[in-house]
Amino acid sequence: MSIRQETYRRLTVPQFTVVTGLLVIAFGTLLLATPFCSNANVGLWEALFTATSAVTVTGLSIIDIGIDLTFFGQVILAIMLLTGGLGLMAITTFLQGFIVSGTELKTRLDRGKTLDEFGVGGVGTTFKGIAITASILIFLGSITLYFFGFKNITSSSERIWASIFHSISAYNNAGFSLWSSSLQDYRGNWVVNFVLITLIILGGFGWRVTNDIWINRRSLKLRNLSLHTRLVIRSSFILIALGFFGLIFTESLARGSFFSLINFDDRILTALFTSVSSRTAGFTNLPISIESVSDSGLLLIMFLMFIGASPGGTGGGIKTTTIAALMAATRATLRGQNEIIIRNRQISDKVILKAVGITVGSFLFVLIMALLLSLSNGFNSGENFSFLEMLFTCISAFATVGFDLGVTSKLGHVGQLILIIGMFVGRLGILLFLSAVWQALNKSKIQHRNRIGYPKEDLYV
Repeated sequence: MSIRQETYRRLTVPQFTVVTGLLVIAFGTLLLATPFCSNANVGLWEALFTATSAVTVTGLSIIDIGIDLTFFGQVILAIMLLTGGLGLMAITTFLQGFIVSGTELKTRLDRGKTLDEFGVGGVGTTFKGIAITASILIFLGSITLYFFGFKNITSSSERIWASIFHSISAYNNAGFSLWSSSLQDYRGNWVVNFVLITLIILGGFGWRVTNDIWINRRSLKLRNLSLHTRLVIRSSFILIALGFFGLIFTESLARGSFFSLINFDDRILTALFTSVSSRTAGFTNLPISIESVSDSGLLLIMFLMFIGASPGGTGGGIKTTTIAALMAATRATLRGQNEIIIRNRQISDKVILKAVGITVGSFLFVLIMALLLSLSNGFNSGENFSFLEMLFTCISAFATVGFDLGVTSKLGHVGQLILIIGMFVGRLGILLFLSAVWQALNKSKIQHRNRIGYPKEDLYV
């Protein structure tokens, strides 16, 4: 066995995922920096930031995708979006079986168990199902956008590529657009908005949910769906409604905001699109800035961004099921119940502990990002940003959303490096990243299952 294979064999699943993600980003960086993919405005640093944003399906950018990247560079970018969006962890494990030959059954079972704990599921047939589902939905979205959406694009080749690229970006909740104004020119186009909304929602649901819906498509009864599917659908549409009505309310009260300058129909469509896109998609059909959106509206968007999509989906955030589990635990506490019940099903303490760990870990990580970014504020080229702008940008990066208040491109390299790390950790998931670090620091220690029981004692909280 070669030294390289032996090294790969010793890596745990979280460590292997981190290493593979870094290798994909490094390879994408080198490609984007070549003259075949970009012009002179894109150096190694710009390529690194763009590649990281693409693999983590974030959408933050310090270059103009439609101008600074060639057609070949845009194709490479789309491939990286697919790589990151379809599940970096699933692809990693799928490739690991080929890289490390002769893997023992126990190792493969442990790998699958670990992936399942991180909300990815198995490999093989599951990965095949993910790829087929994504291909069909992206194809349907591209066809609809070509014939009914981007009709104003006269060149057939440009319209085809715009339809394909934006369908890939929407399904993978990436938010990358070929135009510097994103989708602001299509603010009143109901076809473009609803096609992208549908792709964003289905991509954020995850393959488990879409597959469950497809299997039970004939009965059309919610009780036949799994608890996970019902919870994802219910939570997602509650959050969409919350964002929609919340933005209508906050921006109607804020005089001089962007919403007050557009007609009623565009206001409704813009609020709906922004509510959906806030949960990790990152497309904009309105200029998002501290001048165009009220502080209360930005706070609402930050809340939606932090929650994000669903487990196994193409988006980031702490996930819809995490917030649903925490809300159920809060409800049980208020009712004085010892068990946590959701839809007549008891939720295990392990799930609640994991939800707490994800939320607390993510919250602390974002705060650390904002702290470091505020400390690096002096390194910016003559720019001083408010804490709201920096916190908004940190949440957008960590939750892999891609909304930008005009901060990202004006940051120095130190600030942009903080966002790069935040995007990478946010896409992997805070628990997987911490597991990789913990296992690396304790690799010399043999982990034994603790069979010692400790006495219980109450703690006042």
